[in-house]
Amino acid sequence: MKKIKILITGGCGFIGTNLAIYLKKKFRIECLDNLSRKGSRYNLNLLKYHKIKNFNFDIANYKKVLQLPKYDLIIDCCAEAAVEVSKTEIDRVINTNLLGTINLLKKVKKDRAKIIFLSSSRVYSISKLNKLIKSKNIDKEIDLKKLINEKDDTSGAKSIYGLTKLSSEMFIEEFSYAFNIKYIINRCGVISGPLQFGKQDQGFISLWVWKHINKSKLNYIGYGGHGNQIRDVLHIDDLCRLILLQIKKINKINNKKFTVGGSKKSYTSLVKLTKICEKITKNKIKIGRNKTTSIYDIPYFITDNKLVKKTYGWSPNKNIYDVVRDTYIWISKNKKKLIKFF
Repeated sequence: MKKIKILITGGCGFIGTNLAIYLKKKFRIECLDNLSRKGSRYNLNLLKYHKIKNFNFDIANYKKVLQLPKYDLIIDCCAEAAVEVSKTEIDRVINTNLLGTINLLKKVKKDRAKIIFLSSSRVYSISKLNKLIKSKNIDKEIDLKKLINEKDDTSGAKSIYGLTKLSSEMFIEEFSYAFNIKYIINRCGVISGPLQFGKQDQGFISLWVWKHINKSKLNYIGYGGHGNQIRDVLHIDDLCRLILLQIKKINKINNKKFTVGGSKKSYTSLVKLTKICEKITKNKIKIGRNKTTSIYDIPYFITDNKLVKKTYGWSPNKNIYDVVRDTYIWISKNKKKLIKFF
């Protein structure tokens, strides 16, 4: 049987590289990445090792996107994922996250292909998420908080980044309606694990591990600087496992939207994350406090996986300790190579 041919955009990013390597044994995989992000060239070498081709150009270049070979499926992982960056680099965020997806949809239409889109938990209302937490002791409220699912409020401000992802979702739905395109949309929370080069507002798990390994200073930022903000964290291996299930069943299960995350299986506050890092790395570092809260920060997000579990029988296998441990192992084995990327 002929192997399905798949294009992964953002293919030299954290998610794209992991997915490409994971799916290579079962499908014909090619990637698209302009190598603009730190760490992308490190991941490019991994793709070359696995004999996976990468097209090096910007996804916003419509003519080049249309000149790509024909594919059966496009998995769109390409995004400027740092929420704070979307306030200062508006054109780049819109060009990559929204216009890039529109270009891909035109390509999907041309190829009569399908699309799996990695959206974001940041499509939800910031004000509504802020109202979920009433005290500084967020950890103690965890059992009282509602899980976030596909039906929650996306109206109001959500960050320019979040707006581009929600707008992309809407374009996908419109293209599907107009041109009978089959799609899956995954609204993903925090995803982490090996091959992630973290920074303050994107990839904070790997950043925390890196700082502990190197005994460098960190800060709890926002909400009084207590480090009580909570996020669920999905291990990259669990995401790859879900995407494989979705690919196999996309002819029967399609045109659906899912919230996907670590849920109550895998969540953490920054304080809890610090304790896990101390246990795994055997290092204790100084944590500063910055009380100022960004207008884009949220205090709490834990995903409701009920629909995706019901549809595919999928749920996360790995918890937050597994995520931190696997990230630590990867960084420790490759520390000298990784210094220039963090």
